[in-house]
Amino acid sequence: MTTEQTSQAYGRRAAEYIELLGTVDALAAPDRAFVGRWADEHRDGPIVDVGCGPGHWTQWLHERGLSVSGVDPTPEFVAHARNRYPHLDIALGRGEALDAGDASLSGILAWYSLIHTPPERIGDILGEFARCVAPGGGLLVGFFEGGELEAFDHAVTTAYFWPVESLGKKIEEAGFTVIARDTRVDPGHRPHGAIAAVRAD
Repeated sequence: MTTEQTSQAYGRRAAEYIELLGTVDALAAPDRAFVGRWADEHRDGPIVDVGCGPGHWTQWLHERGLSVSGVDPTPEFVAHARNRYPHLDIALGRGEALDAGDASLSGILAWYSLIHTPPERIGDILGEFARCVAPGGGLLVGFFEGGELEAFDHAVTTAYFWPVESLGKKIEEAGFTVIARDTRVDPGHRPHGAIAAVRAD
């Protein structure tokens, strides 16, 4: 599944996605707390919300006083975010080709934006993140956690479960140091995972 194919799949269901998940209030309180703690540690420069979707996390980080922009490959999401949050910098973009200079970012949030990436391509995206994040800057990845690396039928298009240790290893191979992990299973939901990392010097 290419980025373009994933974008088209989301575009066809954008209105449904926005209605169900288009606000941070619709997301789990522990996720807001985890992202908030991470964000508060990376206030000294620009943050990019990669795969920002309809812009809800981007707006939430902006409300916390961070210098944040968002990128997403799905035109329908970008149009919605620009209309709802005209004060935000939201652009079409892909995680594997960010419009950011070397070591120019304080952090990257990739909250469930890598879940459809085939495992053989995830290293390329993480390498691009490492290029853009300054030494000491942060990366936060949210994903579906599983005991094995395997594909499953997501409502939009094929997604992947990642064991937290396996994804953490990929993140460290790209040039980051993992500093925190979070896993849990909420009733009625797939297992959740999150990894916070710092760009190595």
